[in-house]
Formats: sequence, C-alpha cells, structure tokens
Amino acid sequence: MSYDQVLSVLGGGGKAAAASAWSGHGSNITRQIVKCTRWQLEETTDLITCPYHYYCDSSYPGDYSAAVGALVAVLALYCLLSAAAFTVVEIVRAGGGSPATAGGGVWRIKRKYLVPSGPFLMPLVLLVLAKGQRINAVFPLARLGPALLLTLQASALAFRNEADGDVRYAVLEASTVSGILHASLYLDAVVLPYYTGTDALRWSRFSGKCATCLCRMEPLVVGGRTVLYRGLSKTALAIIFALCSRMVCRIYGEERLSAWTRSALEVAGWLFVSCDAVYLAGWVIAEGAMASAVVYGLVAGLVFLCVFGKVYRFLALVENRQVQWKPSLTCHNVV
Repeated sequence: MSYDQVLSVLGGGGKAAAASAWSGHGSNITRQIVKCTRWQLEETTDLITCPYHYYCDSSYPGDYSAAVGALVAVLALYCLLSAAAFTVVEIVRAGGGSPATAGGGVWRIKRKYLVPSGPFLMPLVLLVLAKGQRINAVFPLARLGPALLLTLQASALAFRNEADGDVRYAVLEASTVSGILHASLYLDAVVLPYYTGTDALRWSRFSGKCATCLCRMEPLVVGGRTVLYRGLSKTALAIIFALCSRMVCRIYGEERLSAWTRSALEVAGWLFVSCDAVYLAGWVIAEGAMASAVVYGLVAGLVFLCVFGKVYRFLALVENRQVQWKPSLTCHNVV
C-alpha cells in the first residue's frame, strides 16, 4: 500500500482534514507523519480547540527501491512456505507414514538450515527488520512486519535446534533467544512510529503553522491507542522463557518437574502467538486492507497448523505408549 492510500483507511475525518489543509501534498505529509520518530509538544494559548499542539521533529531519509521490497517479499514467502512444509513433514512422520524416519538425524540437521529460525535465515530476517522503516514498496514492513515476526516466533517454537554436544546446542539456542529479542526490538522501531502517525492522522487536525503541525484534544501516545500489538510483549517473553527452558532441560536432563515446566511455557507461547495472529488478522480485515488480510490470514493458518502438529504428535505419542503397555499387562495377567 502506498502512502497516498494510507489516508483512505484511516477514516473520513483524518482524510478530510488532510485534504482541506494541505491539498496536493497529502502523500508527502502522510509519509513524514507515519515515519516520524520524534514528536515535539509546543505550548499553546488555545486551550479550548487546541490544548495539545505537536509537530514532527525528525527527518525521514527516504524509501528503498521496489527491488528491495520484492526481495523481502520473496524472503517472507519462503519463510512461510518452509515452516509450513516442515510442519507437514513432522505431522506425517508422527503418523508413521513417511520413509524419512530412518534418517531422522540427517533430516533434522538439514531442516536446521532451512527454517526461518535457523542460523542462516534468522540473520537475514533481523537485517530486514533492522532496515524495515525504509522498506515500503511491495512488502511494507510498517504494515506487514508483524507477520514476519510471527512467522519467526512460530518457527522457533515449532522446530527445536539439533546439534551434537551440549555446548554447540547451547550456542544455537542462545543465538535463537537473542534473535527473537532483537527481532522484537527492531520491529517496534518500525511499527511504533507508524501506529503513532496513523493515530495522529486519525484523531488530530492540522493547525496550519507547519506541514506536520497538529492540534489534538488529548496527548499523543507512543504507538497510538488504536493498535494494541507490540513486538516486545508477553508473546516474545513467553517464547524466550520457553526456549531457555528447552536449553536447561537439554543440558541438565528432563526430570518430571522440568519437563512439565517446559511444556507449560511452550503452551503459553503458542497461546500468545495464536492470539496475536488472530488479533492482527481481525485488525487488517476491519481496516479493509485486503492484501494485508491475505498475508495475515496465511500467517494465522501457519500458526494453527503448527499447533495442530504439536497436538497430533502428542496424541500419537500417548497412543504409542498405550500400545507398548498393553502386551506387558496381558503377559502379567496370564502369569
């Protein structure tokens, strides 16, 4: 979505105010507002109609070319498809219908380099999110960045790191934890100015003193009041705790208490990721942005596919244990 179309999804009031105050300059002013990283509050004598007067006190260097956005779109699509493909493979293997079970170790090693949370793709995702404020063509990170982070979070929860030796495993798991933390911070640096700017356009009016001078009836909040999603949130913390518990269980052994704790943290992580996916999909549908709705719908489908795979594997494990116990009980009764 281009910046001259952003006003069309903000409601009639913001669009009319922008059009009436700055006719012919809406696109440039909108870009400057939604990319503003520092808002300055000025003193005002009009306490009735303009009790809070703000203007943007930062400059925007400009957008990257459309080719960069196309590469980011390809990367995001690959991350989504690879995570979905390996989830389907795990479901098939849990059902015993895949010949790849004999080479499970080799398959897991190859998977490590192909999933979004692996040591190869995660640095690329971090690079994209770090430069995401200037990526606005084809795959605008300000609007679609949360979808990329949700894909990374789902991949980290769904696919465990596999490595020979506890030291190498600890390094991989620690790098995944660090990657999730940095990705959340990078995403907030991209989306919070956008949410703040859209909120400013929706609930403010232009004062006319400068291009970005806005009059508001209430203070401007970082991140706005319209969208509740944040990159560094309970979801990111739950995933980080779940990954740390995996590392502890792998190094020190999975006792009954530690195994239950790890499982509870992973369930909490999946619950938060699922809630974020549903919330974001509902938000973009309510805005009427159909292209974004398709992207978030696919990500929500990936999340629920991963959840289904986890539940299916758990049920298959329980069934296998019951089958193993039945012969021993029968022999005991005969004796």
